[in-house]
Amino acid sequence: MTLNEFFVKNPKVAVAFSGGVDSAYLLYVAKQYCTEVRAYFLKSEFQPQFELNDAIRLAKELGVPLRIVSIDVLSSEIVANNPYDRCHHCKRLTFQAIRKAASSDGFSVLIDGTNASDDPEKRPGMWAISEFSILSPLRECGLTKSDIRQLSKNAGLFTWNKPAYACLATRVPFGERITKEKLTATESSEDFLFSLGLKNFRVRRFGDAAKIEVTSGQIEKVINNRELILTELKKYYSGVMLDLNVRRQE
Repeated sequence: MTLNEFFVKNPKVAVAFSGGVDSAYLLYVAKQYCTEVRAYFLKSEFQPQFELNDAIRLAKELGVPLRIVSIDVLSSEIVANNPYDRCHHCKRLTFQAIRKAASSDGFSVLIDGTNASDDPEKRPGMWAISEFSILSPLRECGLTKSDIRQLSKNAGLFTWNKPAYACLATRVPFGERITKEKLTATESSEDFLFSLGLKNFRVRRFGDAAKIEVTSGQIEKVINNRELILTELKKYYSGVMLDLNVRRQE
């Protein structure tokens, strides 16, 4: 199946739109082929502001209506308690909210940006997709992450080389309760590292300290900015560490 064929069968769709590479390309293609399309961005404590900014920008550039759906994920005790299957419970809340919003707007078909490279064993949130009858055309059409990046580049989408970015909750170790204060610390710290020119990194919690993960080519930049980073991150953490088990390039 091709994406064209998928949208011939489904000419009116709601897109679960995160502002990332995959859902951005999916929205772009849906705009080309559908008679009606609307994007739905789920805003919660787990999403940083820059993701919403990117979603708003792309939807505007594509001329696609965007509806922002807000939920309080930490009102769910099981999500806040952060068990190993937290992502599954969170995705259930997410898709339930988006499904409800899309249905109220007259959309029966809801699609998401899951692609052929996504491994269900490593992404427990994918379990929730079938529960809410979410379709994943990129995956159905066999498009991998690298395919989508190249196609996005060809289409002129600014998201084509956007680094993969997991939600803020992933910085808190499983079993440790998630709070708004911890999420704010993560977002503020990562925003600061972005401002220094770092890409593809994480600031994870390690007790009350911050553990910075970067790719090998960025270690020198972290060292060169050591004092600035310490001053900023120690506003939120008791200490700051650099993880020498470097991140792979994404």
